[in-house]
Amino acid sequence: MRLSGKVAIVTGAASGFGRGIAEAFAQEGAQVVIADINTTGAAHVASGIGTAAVPFTCDVTIKADVEALINATTLTFGGLDIVVNNAGTTHRNQPLMGVTEDEFDRIYAVNVKSIYLTTLAAVPELQKRGGGSIINVASTAGVRPRPGLTWYNGSKGAALTLSKSMAAELAPLNIRVNAINPVIGETGMIEQFMGMPDTPENRAKFLGGIPLGRFSKPSDIANAAVFFADPASAFVTGAALEVDGGRCI
Repeated sequence: MRLSGKVAIVTGAASGFGRGIAEAFAQEGAQVVIADINTTGAAHVASGIGTAAVPFTCDVTIKADVEALINATTLTFGGLDIVVNNAGTTHRNQPLMGVTEDEFDRIYAVNVKSIYLTTLAAVPELQKRGGGSIINVASTAGVRPRPGLTWYNGSKGAALTLSKSMAAELAPLNIRVNAINPVIGETGMIEQFMGMPDTPENRAKFLGGIPLGRFSKPSDIANAAVFFADPASAFVTGAALEVDGGRCI
């Protein structure tokens, strides 16, 4: 198995892309901490995986929560090799002038500050293992921004820039940092991204911009995350992989 003996944290793992990543990691032999603000959801996902997974309630915007997450991981599994910063949020697709200051602050706290907090807490533990892999789930919105999600787009652009700068700075520690850019996916946030009801007619409007003709699935993002976590990608860092059905062409 590709991740045998590895210990991973996946944030936002109670649903959607995070759940898919956590399940794929466990299938490849990793021990996984299911980190999420949704206690019940995290427990459900961990239970479904089995003894290779444990749930942990964590608000990734709070330093004490993130530090507790890292400490619990090392106490439970003996170390840390992989961190997936997947937790994310957005504002509803709408004109940029309509987004409130509270919404803006929350988006940047979850999508950007969380990367800062997990990095501060996790890097010392990754160093103890001789290196590791940090994977930031960004978005095609950071590559080809479109009207309606302006402030969200900016947060994902920040995640991409952070990923590349982190990769350069952490390379001497043998810590690789890469990003994944999903296109709009079949997750609980689909109506927020669309800004309209999730109907077949409205889906068709968005699918028209995806050459392969479908939305992303958790399994698509999970496959990319497994690649970046796999020791076989040991010479890959600072990459940003579009998993988008051709959306960014």
